[in-house]
Amino acid sequence: MINNKFLSLLGFAHKSRNLVTGEDTCRINIKKDAIKLLFIAGDASDNTKDRFLHLCKSRNIPVRIIEDRDTLSSAIGKVNRTVFGVTDQKFAEEMLKALDA
Repeated sequence: MINNKFLSLLGFAHKSRNLVTGEDTCRINIKKDAIKLLFIAGDASDNTKDRFLHLCKSRNIPVRIIEDRDTLSSAIGKVNRTVFGVTDQKFAEEMLKALDA
């Protein structure tokens, strides 16, 4: 179970435009080297997980598979999002700390 600090950081990153969501948007930003950390919802399809894990591995982008799409999407006030890309290094570091706590 992810903690409230992580969900708050996810919401703040979204509000400050340091978070991109959706498969297409994340893929474009990964190819532009704009993503510092990627989250994939645990209930995303295996195809989606494999595609993004491979793409991020080839570009040395850390990836975490966490929770489910409803929990993550509700933290940013959206619906049915499975892929989340953090574009700010400080947010990425703080989110990883929150997940490890």
